Amino acid sequence: MPERPNEPHAPRAPYMRVLDALTADIEAGKYAPGDLIPSEAELRERFGVARETARRAVRILRERGLIETEWGKGSYVTPARGDHPPKP
Repeated sequence: MPERPNEPHAPRAPYMRVLDALTADIEAGKYAPGDLIPSEAELRERFGVARETARRAVRILRERGLIETEWGKGSYVTPARGDHPPKP
């Protein structure tokens, strides 16, 4: 399934609403590097979606390098690509 339909008025998959909203929040600075993003439970409540839907959106954010997930702790916004400290 493509991430974005070609027709602008085509129905969108629920995970895309969650993904787009979180991406916009990160890009706008609502969640700064190192900040926790909402948990799956919080995303389910906020967007009225199923657990797997919230999980899919978080997985895509992780694949895009916008967040990192620490088991048992949550998902954190990663530094912008140009903001990483230099490696020794």
